[in-house]
Amino acid sequence: MNRRLALAAFALAPALAPSFALGQDGQLHKKGGGPSFMQLDTLTATITRADGRRGVMTVELGIDVPDGALRARAAQSTPLLRAAYSEMLRTYAAGLPPGSVPNADYLSRELQRQTDLALGRLGARLLLGTILVD
Repeated sequence: MNRRLALAAFALAPALAPSFALGQDGQLHKKGGGPSFMQLDTLTATITRADGRRGVMTVELGIDVPDGALRARAAQSTPLLRAAYSEMLRTYAAGLPPGSVPNADYLSRELQRQTDLALGRLGARLLLGTILVD
């Protein structure tokens, strides 16, 4: 089982890695998301499966920050944002009934609230990517 999981993680690694390309100026540029988008590392939390065994919930997310000053603050606050997101996700996953599906609307709302609290003001929009339960 662990071998299959490692193989799957290895196969998905290129898809999860940020995509960059050389621009005409010779500099590296992000391919997607635009200049105001910040992709954050994947978050994980432990859940209980329907059969009682432990499972993992992974969440991919990013934030869109059009305001340059707030984007600089968000870039500096990345560790604080990740800590707030991780704590919220672990708390949510711990209370999730075994075998149930995560509520994406609730997660989005609460993660947005954590974003606003961590940055100290409104203006950054949280964008959810994939929510995967295994």
